[in-house]
Amino acid sequence: MSEGAAAIPALPPPAPPRLIRVHFRGEWGSRRSGLLSSDPRVRTLRKVLVTYPEVRHILPDRLSLDPGTERRVLDTVARFLERQHWLVKSVAIE
Repeated sequence: MSEGAAAIPALPPPAPPRLIRVHFRGEWGSRRSGLLSSDPRVRTLRKVLVTYPEVRHILPDRLSLDPGTERRVLDTVARFLERQHWLVKSVAIE
């Protein structure tokens, strides 16, 4: 670096995404496809979940949301998932 050149400040590391991990009931827990199942009910559930702009992607056992997602949005999505008694045993916000 030459004299007089200003040092570029380091950017803070990006925040990790927010996660909602899903634990499934009975036979849903043994299926590897989980939230990516081709079952019509799960497909409808995915369609609802992706209406939240904060949802980045859906994996078989979890949802990834934007790092800046407010806690109330996380709680709302978690409660919505918990009401799917036919599929979900419990959820955990990470």
